[in-house]
This record gives sequence, C-alpha cells and structure tokens, in this order.
Amino acid sequence: MLARTVREEPVGATRELILTAAERLFAERGVYAVSNRRVSEAAGQGNNAAVGYHFGTKADLVRAIVRKHAQELEEVRLRLLAGLRADADLRDWVDCLVRPIPEHLAALGNPTWYARFCVQVMADPALYEIMTEEALASPRLREIIDGLNRCLPHLPADVRAERGDMARHLVLNMCAERERALADRSTTPRANWHDTATGLVDAVVGLWLAPVTHTG
Repeated sequence: MLARTVREEPVGATRELILTAAERLFAERGVYAVSNRRVSEAAGQGNNAAVGYHFGTKADLVRAIVRKHAQELEEVRLRLLAGLRADADLRDWVDCLVRPIPEHLAALGNPTWYARFCVQVMADPALYEIMTEEALASPRLREIIDGLNRCLPHLPADVRAERGDMARHLVLNMCAERERALADRSTTPRANWHDTATGLVDAVVGLWLAPVTHTG
C-alpha cells in the first residue's frame, strides 16, 4: 500500500502540471494551435508522449481541464442556492447563474486562464459539445436554469434558448477580457471580480427582460 501511494503522488503531480500548462497554452494560443509535445515541454516533461499517456486525446485533455474546475464551481452554486429566498425573483436566479465563474476566478488569484480557455473551447464545434455536456452534468446548474425559466413563462422556448446562449457568451467573453487585462496589468472597468459579477448580472437581467420582436 505504501509503495502504491508513493507512486501515485508523482503521477498526480505530473497530471496537474500537464493540466495547468495545457490550460494556459490553450487559453493564450487556441486549442489546436498547441501540440501535445508543446504541452509536455511547458509542463517540464522530458517525454513528449506524456500528454497522451496521462490523458489520451486532445479532447480528453480538454475534458479533464473542464472537470478540474467543476467541483469548485459547483460549490459556489450550492452556496448561492442555499442563500436564495423562498420568493426568489429573476435577478436572484441570474445571480446564481452568473456569479460562480467570476467568484471562482477570484479564488484562483492572478493570473488565471480558465475564462480564456473556455472561450477558445466554445469557438470549436466539437469541443463546444464537451463544454455543454460537462456543464449540464451539474445538478445545481440544471436547478438554476429551471428556476430562471420559471421566472420567464412569457418567453417562447426558442427565445429562452437563444438568450441562454447570449448570456453564456456574454459572461464568458467579458470574464476572458478581464482575465486578459489583469494578466497584462491593464486597467479594467470594475475594481474586482465581485463587482464584475454584479455588472454582468445587471446586463443579463436586461437581456432576459428585453422585448421580443416577432418576425415572419
């Protein structure tokens, strides 16, 4: 048992180094612009096949990075849901939807790459499916979406779906822009991630409440 534990520790450390290096490189350069060999080198691995050995395909590596952050995001959602009033309104549910990512980024410190990584992944149709699958595996996120939809019975299903996509892109891209600015030591519109989340909640509430123009 002791020998197994000693062996597992360096394997776990190697996997973590690879995940961190891959997240940074994918965020800064794009997923398919970065080879597994480049990730291995950035992770300090002499074996160029280290990524394939530990994770398999590039899609498997992307999924592993997403899952690396999933538990922390779920814990923030759980806490926000626990604080909801019985008469929670649209803004309360939007707060639960929007705030987990900025709070998670704040907890990670600076620099971070997760928001930029997500934007890069969302731009690829095949990898986008991985993000969607992993997100919908969250029972808390499904609960938040259900609560949000209950506040919007007047919106047609296709409009709700469209605005859900708009909200996701808005939150991720704005977080990515702030993440990039912090890494570059540039000025940002908001002083911290908490205030950034508040501004995004304002915007997403407005998005959901915008009028619907019927065409055709």
